[in-house]
Amino acid sequence: MKPMHALLLACATTVALVACQKEGPAERAGKAIDQSAEKVGEKVENTTEKVGDALERAGDKVKEKTEH
Repeated sequence: MKPMHALLLACATTVALVACQKEGPAERAGKAIDQSAEKVGEKVENTTEKVGDALERAGDKVKEKTEH
């Protein structure tokens, strides 16, 4: 095996081992924050859609009342 290949293999093995380590409290907290932010984003999106729908219905009612 060429020295360069051996070095690349050693680096790849090191990276793989580091990536497989158990996550610590900072990583768990980061994941929890990410999940919470995603849930909040979804709820904001749903609420925005509901408000938009309600405003559209209200606009339609106003339009009906003013056309007569």
